[in-house]
Amino acid sequence: MSKKHIEECVRASLEGYFRDLRGTEPDGMYEMLVKVVEKPLLEFVMAKADQNQSRAAEWLGLNRNTLRKKLVEHRLLKG
Repeated sequence: MSKKHIEECVRASLEGYFRDLRGTEPDGMYEMLVKVVEKPLLEFVMAKADQNQSRAAEWLGLNRNTLRKKLVEHRLLKG
């Protein structure tokens, strides 16, 4: 799957989101989108990395402590 394909999927989802709003003004879209993308991304990468936080952080281009904080925020790891 290419970066372009992922971008197309996001655009299609956003079009659906706006269609579902039926003219209502959106609110807090940036934070909503980051949260709905970030959690499955973290779940997927952690699974592929066999729950190895150092490896997952490297793949994601994050500091391990940042990854750990995000895992806790999404309740994917107990603090």
